[in-house]
Amino acid sequence: MLTAKQHELIRFIQERLEETGISPSFEEMKEALDLKSKSGVHRLISALEERGFIRRLPNRARALEVIKQPEDATPAPRAAAAVANDVVSRATSMPSANDTSPEPANDVIEVPLHGRIAAGAPIEALEGQSSLPVPAALLGPGEHYALEVSGDSMIEAGIFDGDFALVKRTDAARDGEIVVALVRGEEATLKYLHRDSGTVRLDPANAAYDAQVYQPGEVQVQGKLAGLLRRYH
Repeated sequence: MLTAKQHELIRFIQERLEETGISPSFEEMKEALDLKSKSGVHRLISALEERGFIRRLPNRARALEVIKQPEDATPAPRAAAAVANDVVSRATSMPSANDTSPEPANDVIEVPLHGRIAAGAPIEALEGQSSLPVPAALLGPGEHYALEVSGDSMIEAGIFDGDFALVKRTDAARDGEIVVALVRGEEATLKYLHRDSGTVRLDPANAAYDAQVYQPGEVQVQGKLAGLLRRYH
């Protein structure tokens, strides 16, 4: 079963594709559903995508395809305009010989910015009250938040002091993934995760730093790295 808002969104996307052949923008979807922020739209799209009702066309910030309709809705065949939109989307996602610049991602969502996180010795993870605008194309399905990186222990992984880590909220991660690890319920750090013979090892990406080793009960995964934002001054 879909929620009322999910039903409303999938109908709106389908109608707009049939009318114009172009996916609606996040702003248009926000206004059509009378939502307060684009982050609400992002959550609805992610839920529909995870359940197989829609998919995002690759390398396009505003290209959505309705794969199936809810069971209690009348299935609508894909209109010619929607098919044309697929063709245009795929064609424009391929760079021409004269234009190798990527297409800009126009849809931006606000993700919670939860203070700073250490890429060095663990520091306190602060619960901030602000948010960070992020291009929607950088985020996949799921709930995300952002943390400002402090320190240089992950520089060999391309993560620098002052970067913004985009984190997918999860409590599960595989060995070798970069995670936000809460240590002893008080301090958070950004490190590679490894489980070693009854212990949890948090590895830096800087030869100047040593690995941190803890008991399993001392470390809680709070998310894994999904992307980075960097500001140039």
